[in-house]
Amino acid sequence: MHVWWTVVEVLHPGRPTVPKADIREKIAKMYKTTPDVVIPFGFQSAIGGGKTKGFALIYDTLDYAKKFEPKYRLIRMGLAQKVDKGGRKQRKERRNRQKKVRGIKKATVSAGKK
Repeated sequence: MHVWWTVVEVLHPGRPTVPKADIREKIAKMYKTTPDVVIPFGFQSAIGGGKTKGFALIYDTLDYAKKFEPKYRLIRMGLAQKVDKGGRKQRKERRNRQKKVRGIKKATVSAGKK
């Protein structure tokens, strides 16, 4: 196993909520690891406030975190870059232009005008 799954319960009376960065640092200190391998998620505040529950995954290394963690969580934490696919309409127009040609010409059509 390269990952530990843990349930996290945060008590924060008098504060609306606790930032995930603070939670990462506290958990990293508790488990004697670095904050970059701790991934907190799924936090929900209790009704009335003062208490929040969630989950955290603690990986052995950053490589395991990048290998097994969903892309959106890595993007949220700043460990991966978001791929810009362009707008939905642009993708549809490009796809429909490609339907009109055959073979290698699809690449030139999809490259667009320069």
